[in-house]
Amino acid sequence: MASQPMPPGNLGKGAHVDVKQRRGKHCSLWDTTIHQVAKNYQQILALVFAISEINKDPALLPNITLGFRIFEDTYFARMTYQAGLSFLSMGDQLVPNYRCSRQEKVLSVIGSLYSRISMQMASLLGLFKIPQLGYGSFNPVLKERTIFPSFYRIDPSEVPQYLGIIRLLLHFHWNWIGIIAPDDDSGENFIQALKPLLEQNNICVEFTQRTLSEISRYYISVSKDVNQAIALSEAKANVVVVSGDSNAIRNLILPLLKYKVKTERTLEKIWIVTSQWEFAAVGFFFQWRAVETFHGALSFRGHASDVPGFHSFLRTLDPHQPQGDVFLKDWWKLVFICLFKKPDDFLGGLKNCTEKEDIENLPPFVFEMSMTGNSYNVYNAVYSVAHALHAMYTFGARRRMMGNGKRLLDVQPWQILTSLRSTQFNNSAGEEVFFSANDKRSAGYDILNLAFFPNQSSAQVKVGRMDPRAPPGRDFIINTDAIVWATQKLPSSRCVESCSPGYSRKVIKQTPRCCYECKLCPEGTISNHTDADCCVACSKHQYPNKNKDQCISKNITFLSYQEILGTVLASLALLLSLITALVLATVIKYQDTPIVKANNRELTYVLLISLLLCFLSSFLFIGRPVKVTCLLRQTAFTVIFSVAISSILAKTIMVVVAFMATKPGNMARELLGRQGVKSIVLACPLLQVITSALWLGTSPPFPNLDFHSLAKEIIVECNEGSVIMFYTVLGYMGFLALVSFTVAFLARKLPDSFNEAKFITFSMLVFCSVWVSFVPTYLSSKGKSMVAVEVFSILASGAGLLGGIFLPKCYIIFLRPDLNSRDQLLRNKKYRNLNF
Repeated sequence: MASQPMPPGNLGKGAHVDVKQRRGKHCSLWDTTIHQVAKNYQQILALVFAISEINKDPALLPNITLGFRIFEDTYFARMTYQAGLSFLSMGDQLVPNYRCSRQEKVLSVIGSLYSRISMQMASLLGLFKIPQLGYGSFNPVLKERTIFPSFYRIDPSEVPQYLGIIRLLLHFHWNWIGIIAPDDDSGENFIQALKPLLEQNNICVEFTQRTLSEISRYYISVSKDVNQAIALSEAKANVVVVSGDSNAIRNLILPLLKYKVKTERTLEKIWIVTSQWEFAAVGFFFQWRAVETFHGALSFRGHASDVPGFHSFLRTLDPHQPQGDVFLKDWWKLVFICLFKKPDDFLGGLKNCTEKEDIENLPPFVFEMSMTGNSYNVYNAVYSVAHALHAMYTFGARRRMMGNGKRLLDVQPWQILTSLRSTQFNNSAGEEVFFSANDKRSAGYDILNLAFFPNQSSAQVKVGRMDPRAPPGRDFIINTDAIVWATQKLPSSRCVESCSPGYSRKVIKQTPRCCYECKLCPEGTISNHTDADCCVACSKHQYPNKNKDQCISKNITFLSYQEILGTVLASLALLLSLITALVLATVIKYQDTPIVKANNRELTYVLLISLLLCFLSSFLFIGRPVKVTCLLRQTAFTVIFSVAISSILAKTIMVVVAFMATKPGNMARELLGRQGVKSIVLACPLLQVITSALWLGTSPPFPNLDFHSLAKEIIVECNEGSVIMFYTVLGYMGFLALVSFTVAFLARKLPDSFNEAKFITFSMLVFCSVWVSFVPTYLSSKGKSMVAVEVFSILASGAGLLGGIFLPKCYIIFLRPDLNSRDQLLRNKKYRNLNF
């Protein structure tokens, strides 16, 4: 135990700083029989620097000087309580709260770095309501104000650190890890806090090992703990999360060194270390290189901003002029491996300490020139107490007393405890410091990378940050390119390989969740990231690509004039319309010839005009559907075709009735007249018109977008509104065609030079064949193919009627005019007396 004296009448702080690890007996601070943590000396310097700044600040605590006493951390409860009672008593007598000659007051305590010691001190200090500001390892029990009313936590909450570990594992796609933690309450708390977060993020723990936390137990079990390194080498997990202080980490490092000596190879694991250990080497210089087993490790550290003046303060350290620092010389000898020579001293092979040693050349695992996280916590703790005193002093809660000619502020520790709860200020680095409810301060954590190089140099580089206060997307930052890996490249630590985009995970029964199978996404779904829990469906406007890892916008499709199919059908419709018009013109020109007059030229005109309109109605099906075309396309073509078929039916019935009229007493001649023909042509389509009107009035067709029929296309179509009405009008048209075919078939053998029945039979056979094949083809088609099938059926059936009926007539008119005469008509004597 060591202390720095304070002038009478000053206010004091107690500080517990771990600068060594004890083997059991009481000894001086830098005794050669103990294992020192040289890096923790910076925490003492941060304490001294902060108090020096405060005492020089005339505005913060005017006319008040702060002092401090430093007590060592120890792993033994009896010695911890003894240290606590010593600064509550006077002299060598441990009588708490009894001070007859000592005039300095202990108003607060900073520490300890370890939760177990903090709890022991908090149980004692709470009785006297002395504020205790703890940092480092933390036990959740210390949050209970009813148990530890005077304990406050100055370092940030550990929750962002746990979240940072999860984000780090997820960033590198590591889901198969190991955990090593001390075999004490802090280790158990760490495991209980981390494992639920790992399970929530589908990260599996292959093994959980516990390290000895007390150095006194280490030597008993070191041979047994070598098996720990062997077990680590056999583990499949390449990433190990390590929690523990310098002592616990040392109890892991030494077995790793023994493993290296035994196997002549290094255990190449990726170590993720919590903020309790700040890459601090333990022991003497020949033990420092043991930290090399953590080459490539990633460590979390409580964020520490650059405190102005601290670097310059460290540069002023001079062991020849320690200015009251009783630790400086011993620390200097330890880190620079030298001795301060006196006359007749034997150096034992060590060099003499000179003034040329430079602390900036020390490796980062021995000492750092920038303030570490724990040192930053000590710095803020000192200023917190100072601001609490300032608040009390400012608001006039003071009494002046005389003592040895000086005025003192008569303040009690419990008053500071009350003031601390509302303390809030910005430190010299510009960061806000305060105490929140339940000690949940959401400060950030830096992520450091430790690297050792063949030239015996080392580096500790900041490669990332976890800051819960940052906006989304900036709360976790990692620079992968700046990381030096122990394996020379980014390692993999997974139970199985990641599922690529386009696949989803399928958990196998009775196996860990991380050991899964990869299943290809079903049709219509994708996964656009690795290890997807499930595949998601694309929106109705999109479809999956070939690899099923992204959605592509569907193309809008319809039967257009720009594509080949649309152009061919439109050209064919135009050509047939032109041919029909020419045939109509021919019939009109030769209307007085026997071949035209013999078959009722009025019906011929109606048939040709209806066929012309049928061909033209095909254009209603081509192009982007709109409301007008949807309303007209089906009704127009069915009504027009009904007129055409009705006229054919009328022509066929005329032929049959004409031959029946030759028999005596037959009434067919009387029925065969203009009114009879008109009634057939008008009555049959009329029923179709009524059905179509009913369709349009109840459930009319309308433009529609079909997203589901084709996987990669959005079909712009005409929804028929009522499928029943659609097939009703088609069925009626088929019924008329069937009747016409039947009548024509029966009249095909009647004797007549110009008998159309046999040609009508052929044309109706073609017509019926087209529309019978239309139904299954239409139902099996999708999108614009359905429209193309219907247009083709219209054109093919119309062309069949046109060619079957009028091609023979045109042949006679143009190529065999000799047959187009009355003599040819009356050549058959049996029917010579018939007047057509």
